[in-house]
Amino acid sequence: MTIKLIAIGKTDSKALLQLIAEYENRLKHYVKFDLTIIPDIKNTKNLSETQQKDKEGELILKHLTNTDVLVLLDENGKQFSSVDFSGYLQKKMNAGLKQLVFVIGGPYGFSTEVYNKAQGKISLSKMTFSHQMVRLFVVEQVYRAFTILRNEPYHHQ
Repeated sequence: MTIKLIAIGKTDSKALLQLIAEYENRLKHYVKFDLTIIPDIKNTKNLSETQQKDKEGELILKHLTNTDVLVLLDENGKQFSSVDFSGYLQKKMNAGLKQLVFVIGGPYGFSTEVYNKAQGKISLSKMTFSHQMVRLFVVEQVYRAFTILRNEPYHHQ
C-alpha cells in the first residue's frame, strides 16, 4: 500500500520542512509514502470562499485515481488515539488497498465535490493548527503508527 498526503500551499518554515523530511525518510522503512504539494491558488482576493474551495477541489481531485481511498483531515472528522490510528492503518492494509490518500485542504476547507468523493474524515484535535504544522503532525503520526504495529520502542504508553 502507498500512503499519500496531499496538501494545499507551500511550507515556508525551513524548520518544519526539515522535520517533515526527517519523518518522510523514516517512513521509507515501513511503507511507500508520497507527499504532494498543490500550489496556492493565485488571486484569491477576487474569489469567494466557495470559488476558492472549488478551484482547490479541482486540483485535489486531479491527483486521485478511481481506486484511491480518500480521507480528509477535517475538524469534524473522527478522532483517534495513536494506537487506534495504527489499527485503522492496519485494517486499510489488510483490505488490500493500493493507495490511501490523506488530504489537508486550504484555509476554508474542502469543496462539496471533494467531500462527496471522500470515504472518511479524521480530526487531529479539537484545536486548530496551521496547515503547515498539520503536515508534520500527519507524517509523524503515520510513522508512529508503523512503529506501534511493529512493537518498536518509539511510542510509549
